[in-house]
Amino acid sequence: MGALLWLLIPVLAVIAATLYAGWAARNNRKNVGDVEELAGYARFREAMERGPSKTDAAA
Repeated sequence: MGALLWLLIPVLAVIAATLYAGWAARNNRKNVGDVEELAGYARFREAMERGPSKTDAAA
């Protein structure tokens, strides 16, 4: 009987971890952040293609 109790502990831990993982990931189903991140990357690329401005040359 004691061996079954020791086997029950990892099973309960796996069940608890599965429930927690599902609960923790419930808000990460939106892809809105990707659109904002890609827009920011596009602005960064445009700025890199423009090169330094005349005010940057004074430094």
